[in-house]
Amino acid sequence: RHFVCDVLRRHRQLSFDQEKRTTEPFGMTPLLPIAIAFLSHTIPTTTRTAVTSQTARCMSSSSATMDPKYSSLPKLQTPTGEPLPPSSLPSHLSGKRIALYFSAGWCPMCTSFEPSLLAFREAVNSPASNAKNDIELIYVPSDRSEEEILKRTAAMKMLSVPLADGEADRVKARYKIWSGSECGKLGTGRRSGVPALVVLDGQKNGEEMAFLAAESKGAKALEDWDLEGGAGVW
Repeated sequence: RHFVCDVLRRHRQLSFDQEKRTTEPFGMTPLLPIAIAFLSHTIPTTTRTAVTSQTARCMSSSSATMDPKYSSLPKLQTPTGEPLPPSSLPSHLSGKRIALYFSAGWCPMCTSFEPSLLAFREAVNSPASNAKNDIELIYVPSDRSEEEILKRTAAMKMLSVPLADGEADRVKARYKIWSGSECGKLGTGRRSGVPALVVLDGQKNGEEMAFLAAESKGAKALEDWDLEGGAGVW
């Protein structure tokens, strides 16, 4: 790289000098073509091919992370609290049915609903199930601390939306679902409290596909999740 820059500087200086002369000194040869020829012959073909291939892979990876359905998701973290990079979302979620689960550990209705929810997930994801696609539940917390969230997500084996930087609050505001204790912060214009689920459509850029009113219907709300056919699969 330094060699090329030096050659270009010398070439520009020679061009400037030539403008002040009426004739070019005998035998002068432009240096830029020599530099190009030198690089073409000294950089191995395999090296040039490897660089080109690596660039193509990087561009392909960037395109994958820009898929609108994955871009529509909030920031996510693993059940133990590690940030989940956007580039890893396809490997975690592709081919699954996805729902946001709005809940809190201090909420008795939530904790009484969760055994049915987890049994439902286990039945659907079982190899013996007739369902063709697994389901993935993403925890949207109304808990009061990150420690409480991680205790619950580790036990329930769920990805979660972090509290940090108001990420969880933005998701709750978007879908108009939050607990009664959060009305002072998020307002009274909610459509539901917790627990509740929102099924996301992977074939329509992550748009809402179904609302499961677990707060009012309990475990029967899970019957409203259409698991037939390919609709909604990520």
